[in-house]
Amino acid sequence: MPRLGRIATRTGLAIAVLIGVVALLLALPVPVWRTGRLPEPPLPVIESGPQIELSHRVWIDTDAACGLSRRSDPDDCLTLMLLARAPNIEIAGVSSVFGNAALKDTDRTVRTLADKLRAEGAKVPQIMRGAAAPGTPSTPAEAALQQALAQGPLTILALGPLTNIAAALQGRAALQTNVVRIVAVMGRRPGHIFHPSEGVGHGMLFGHGPVFRDLNFDLDRDAAVKIVAMGLPLSLIPYDVARGVSLTSANLDTISHAGPVGDWVASGARGWLDFWQTDIGLPGFHPYDLLAGAYLLDPAFFDCAMVNAWVGHDDQLHNLWFSDPVALQVAVRANAPGAPLAESSAVYCVTTDAALEPWLMKRLAGGTTQAHL
Repeated sequence: MPRLGRIATRTGLAIAVLIGVVALLLALPVPVWRTGRLPEPPLPVIESGPQIELSHRVWIDTDAACGLSRRSDPDDCLTLMLLARAPNIEIAGVSSVFGNAALKDTDRTVRTLADKLRAEGAKVPQIMRGAAAPGTPSTPAEAALQQALAQGPLTILALGPLTNIAAALQGRAALQTNVVRIVAVMGRRPGHIFHPSEGVGHGMLFGHGPVFRDLNFDLDRDAAVKIVAMGLPLSLIPYDVARGVSLTSANLDTISHAGPVGDWVASGARGWLDFWQTDIGLPGFHPYDLLAGAYLLDPAFFDCAMVNAWVGHDDQLHNLWFSDPVALQVAVRANAPGAPLAESSAVYCVTTDAALEPWLMKRLAGGTTQAHL
């Protein structure tokens, strides 16, 4: 056999062996491999707490891409539907941002949804076009958010990267004082990789399933650093807390009967549900952004902890998982390890009340509910 042929054969065998080893590791019932969680001290979780202040005026920054593809989640659209129908919320503004898809797609999606919500009588303001990428020059969203803050206290709901929000607030101390709270969908414990199957799915790679990123953080880390460094009131609604709620085909059927908006959103969610059922191997999907909307309406459904939050390298994941260990992390320790890029306190939500899911479904189906007691 020629020399090049022998090299190619050996290379092929080496690759085959490597694939076999990886497959074997994924098949083994090792908790860290199966759940993506390295051991961490428990957080001081407060049931239905800690108590926080929220404003009835809300700004929603969204990277909605529901229905765009099988890998496009419907969570932002469910959140907008939930909040637009809430009687105790004034939506002061809505802005689009890149994230789940390119800006042209997220902007078009949120405008389409807003038109449908207005047609059913909801008060949804004009959609403001935001950033197409990190570091985008001044946008209509940035200027409009600044104007809304100048008019009074505001809670900011960040469903995508923090690009628009950081641009609007950076260097503007007077506007920062009117930020009642930023509620952001991001953050994790040190040593945690997001495995949606959590070792119990029946999808790809021996039930191990795909690995998710902390997408909103990863897509604009610099913006997250700026927001954390401002030291503003911050609540993190992470992957962890969403694990307690799952939307199935039956749930989507219920939502689809809630008028044209519900039917449109539920139809766009079918591909995402199929992805979770086929690739992840679970009967339903965790609606990450939807829980951030629920938190605005009634934070008493959430069990959370006051934590130290920082952006920096994750020492527990150094040279593990073949991933970049820079992350927005939380812990109870007084100081972040190493030299963090930014550090502050935050509320980090961990679990939810069992009553949250039926409460959400009643609202998404068009009904009204009392606040959680």
